[in-house]
Amino acid sequence: MAAKASRQIGRRLAPAPPRRNLLVRLLVGLLIFVLVVPPLWVAVYRFAPPPITPLMIIRLAGGRGLDYRWRPLREISPALVQAAVAGEDARYCQHQGFDFAAMRAAMRANERRPGKVRGGSTISQQTAKNAFLWPGRTIVRKGVEAWFTVLIEKLWGKRRIMEVYLNIVEMGPGIYGAEAAAQHYFHVDASQLSALQASRLAAIFPNPLKWQAADPGRYVQRRSRRIGGAMNVIRADGLIACVGKLSGAPAGPLIVNAAPPPSARAFVQQQAKEEEPVTPATEPQATAPASDLGPAAQDAPPAAASDAPAAAPGPAAQEPPAD
Repeated sequence: MAAKASRQIGRRLAPAPPRRNLLVRLLVGLLIFVLVVPPLWVAVYRFAPPPITPLMIIRLAGGRGLDYRWRPLREISPALVQAAVAGEDARYCQHQGFDFAAMRAAMRANERRPGKVRGGSTISQQTAKNAFLWPGRTIVRKGVEAWFTVLIEKLWGKRRIMEVYLNIVEMGPGIYGAEAAAQHYFHVDASQLSALQASRLAAIFPNPLKWQAADPGRYVQRRSRRIGGAMNVIRADGLIACVGKLSGAPAGPLIVNAAPPPSARAFVQQQAKEEEPVTPATEPQATAPASDLGPAAQDAPPAAASDAPAAAPGPAAQEPPAD
């Protein structure tokens, strides 16, 4: 009996197999990496501009060039802030990084049309993706994106998120951010963008490799007008108050065909009801830069969105037959 008990004790005290030890070490190392590296990276970008982003590197390797000029938010026209919120995320100041109403609407739309993909990403999610991650729609990338979204909401705040977003968002082949786009399309500084110019820029966010802001086709013009109508509401009802004080060129009124809803509450309620357009699940096949596409070529909605999450549904949302 004593010998048997001794053998059992020896088995319990025997070291774990080397393969199991390696697996445990890898899991612990991965956990430490996920919990430590992203917060440190986000903390650095809280104060320092991103020197470059993964998407910029990918596009540069593909021969699209790189025009990226950082500008603090105080040197960007308030009109572009309004247009970005109007076109991409009208509940920007109401959510904490995730718009669950938009996500539920996207899920319902995807169930009705399985062959299409409709996004529900907020500006915060887009910023997390653009600043830290690679393009794609895999579950792993979306999970990492969610973690970075939580971090930037907690460590940056809405003003810094908007500042980074407007500086790194893709606005054309090799064109990133407000200053580069303002100079390329309109030959002005970002601080001097008018309301109309800002609405044109925001209109091309979903597919900047095909659409252009300076010489838009009919579809981009329609989208721009809708963003303009939403901008009027956002400006009048303070839907970007969370961004703080803005300076730069004043955002003048826009002439739009349809009057926007009369109040901020009605505007947000309308957005919750209206359906956002869908985008095909495949990656884009952009064969020509935006500057080479005339208005007629832009009239057709894109074959696919360039991994750009769909805008929040509403007056400024897209209306292509099949985006």
